[in-house]
Amino acid sequence: MVRPIQPIVPAISKEQYIQQTSTEKGKSSFKDILNQQQSLIISKHAADRMKQRNIQFTNQEWQSIQEKVTEAKQKGVTEALVVASGNAMVVSVKNNTVITALHQTEADNKVFTNIDGTILL
Repeated sequence: MVRPIQPIVPAISKEQYIQQTSTEKGKSSFKDILNQQQSLIISKHAADRMKQRNIQFTNQEWQSIQEKVTEAKQKGVTEALVVASGNAMVVSVKNNTVITALHQTEADNKVFTNIDGTILL
């Protein structure tokens, strides 16, 4: 005896499935999850500068910097000057990358270009 195979659930299109799952309460979209998972990357140049200048941040300070960079990204900032704990960093917000870092005393005499936002912590 041969019985036809029946689907367990009615077939729906991929678009309908995405729409249903993304609108359910308590669920985050893939974009939201990806944004939450992204942390700041330190470029090789910035890592070298931080090591040379003995620039260090506590985990709590680093978490605050990451949160503010995410907030700046939501406001449309693409390149930011971040001043925290007596140090300054140039951050590519769109790429989540620290470009360079220096002590604030070194930054006093510098001109920062191509910056469209500043984060003071």
